[in-house]
Amino acid sequence: MFTIDELICVCISRQIIDGEIAAQGIATPLVAAGYLLAKHTHAPNLIFVSAIGQSICQDPAPLGVATIEQLWIKQGLMRFSFVTAACDLLPSLRPKEFFRPGQVDPHGNFNNIFMGGTYDRPRLRLPGSGGIPDVTTLLDDSYLYVPRHGRHTFVPSLDFRSGLGNHPARVAGSGPRYLISDLGQFDFNGPDGRMRLLSIHPGISLRRLIAKTGFEIDIPNSLPITEPPTANELRLLRDVIDPLGVRQLETLRAAARRDKLRQILKQEAA
Repeated sequence: MFTIDELICVCISRQIIDGEIAAQGIATPLVAAGYLLAKHTHAPNLIFVSAIGQSICQDPAPLGVATIEQLWIKQGLMRFSFVTAACDLLPSLRPKEFFRPGQVDPHGNFNNIFMGGTYDRPRLRLPGSGGIPDVTTLLDDSYLYVPRHGRHTFVPSLDFRSGLGNHPARVAGSGPRYLISDLGQFDFNGPDGRMRLLSIHPGISLRRLIAKTGFEIDIPNSLPITEPPTANELRLLRDVIDPLGVRQLETLRAAARRDKLRQILKQEAA
């Protein structure tokens, strides 16, 4: 058996092509675990660009929380400032990058600034966009992931647009190519660049997926089931890449996430 965090990591891994450059932001262990899984399996020549430590790496190391520097800083081939990365390095390297949106609309535009209310008086202030507005206007390889699929995230219109999708304002690059959530896999190749369902995860009903999406999506007549992780992929995730289960922090809620974080920190201290 596998857990949903493991399935998301595996789906992310399967989007990676050997020899390419992949970038990730801060506090994205599902993405990091997916990249590392690709590195250990079909993409040994993968190069990472990370906002953690602002570094470029090619050698893997296990995930951690207090010890995350072992992966991104200690293994770094070179380091750079955040401004250099967002404005110079990433637009020129044009890496594949997974972003986690607070809101996403039918055309792959997304929001990481605020939800509800106004910019000055929001109902919920989100973490912010970092370099997303800089790179999503140029990149051809933007990918999205949503650990908890719901109508609060999949919305017909955004409260604020900080990531550019398939939008009339676009003059370069392309909108997101792919989205993975805890319910299914999607792309944006529907009519007018709308979100389209590619596969539904094992045990998930189509009725539930539709009910949790705040807009209509393109659904194929014959709907595939997402291919589950292999025994080797699960072994690598559990024993080599992330034995502490850091990836679970993005799928757990509130008290469960707090308890898991405490458990990880205790294990690292020991």
